[in-house]
Amino acid sequence: MSNLKEVLREKINQHRPRTERLNDEFGDFVVDKVTIGQILGGMRGIKCLVTDISYLDPNEGIRYRGYTLPEVFEKLPRGKGAEMPYVEGLFYLLLTGDLPTLNQVEDLIDEFSKRRIVPRYVYEVIDAWPCCSNPMSIFSSAILAMSRESFMAKKYKAGINKMDLWEPMYEDSLNMLAKLPEIATYIYAKLYRDGKRIVGNPDLDVGANFAHMMGKAKPYDDVARMHFIIHADHESGNVSAHTAHLVASSLSDIYLSTSAMINGLAGPLHGLANQEVLRWLQDLMDKMGGETPTENEMKQYVWDTLHSGQVIPGFGHAVLRKTDPRYTIQREFSLKHIPEDPIFKYVDLLYKVVPPILKEQGKAKNPWPNVDAQSGVIQWHYGLTEYDFYTVLFGIGRAIGITANLIWDRALLYPLERPKSLTTDMLEKIVGVKPKAEE
Repeated sequence: MSNLKEVLREKINQHRPRTERLNDEFGDFVVDKVTIGQILGGMRGIKCLVTDISYLDPNEGIRYRGYTLPEVFEKLPRGKGAEMPYVEGLFYLLLTGDLPTLNQVEDLIDEFSKRRIVPRYVYEVIDAWPCCSNPMSIFSSAILAMSRESFMAKKYKAGINKMDLWEPMYEDSLNMLAKLPEIATYIYAKLYRDGKRIVGNPDLDVGANFAHMMGKAKPYDDVARMHFIIHADHESGNVSAHTAHLVASSLSDIYLSTSAMINGLAGPLHGLANQEVLRWLQDLMDKMGGETPTENEMKQYVWDTLHSGQVIPGFGHAVLRKTDPRYTIQREFSLKHIPEDPIFKYVDLLYKVVPPILKEQGKAKNPWPNVDAQSGVIQWHYGLTEYDFYTVLFGIGRAIGITANLIWDRALLYPLERPKSLTTDMLEKIVGVKPKAEE
């Protein structure tokens, strides 16, 4: 039996006094100012959320519990012969802030294995969807259907003390995370493999079992581990994370909250960037007749793209000011395993020519590649060529961070989110201008 829950209980009891003191003694302390540009610009950059799970550093990229991604990949335990760490080890780190031992990870692998069986009715929900449906819609509905399994909903109805709500949220989270790979691969089989499902192997970790159910040989198990880890969390303000926090703040269970998260991730401005990058690369390859261009030819194509008013997909980031470490980790994997892949050769060349061009153009705050510049290319190389499914992979990874965050939200008694709205008239009065009709 894993002792993770007891470790977490101790961490929660140590942390609660910190948030209580901040709220009681410093509740009126001003942290940030809000501009009209931020209000009308999607609240970008407003400091008004809390998460101890991850932080996006402009120069170092995402940090998980204070560790940079290179440190995470170096320090987390991995299996014999595996290149990438166990996904379960990352979940332990995100929950507790501690790097787990190999024994602790193996206990958690066993815990997930015991919880992986998906109820029959969930398969029936998936089967009820017509062919050619979007896999994210199916994924969301399958997760939503499992709300009937929620311990938290049952405990709340029975009258649980609010101080203990994190415990059924913890149980629900482990139950759901253990089932997501099974659900995702069943959806894949339904949509793209004529319903030919590969039954999971309870003796494998999450990454290896996902590869097994997808019918992919090594090193796709490491691809899965890498993909889930680098997409696990990205602070609380992005659409998918914030949606989950918002829904869960009403004390909705983990299934309702994660389903909502998946819906936000499915939007083209959030979770579809990697497939857009891959589509752009393949269009470029068609224009080049499948030949790898010279460096000068690629430079000219990039300039032509920019002069036409388009952007270079996969480059730039709203916060980062250096190359995304998530890109670098994937690049190193690709240089080792798929250096001769035709699409990767294009990615490699773009990595060399695009940043200097964007610097010269002077419009991009960050001319470096982000995670999406590489992730779809790797999936395509290993035979996962169905663009629409890439966001499901993203969703599995993001659920790891979401669950860790929401368990802590309940443990620290974070309240219902309820920001205040203003009218356009009010904004105009604040800045002292009259509506156009009155001028």
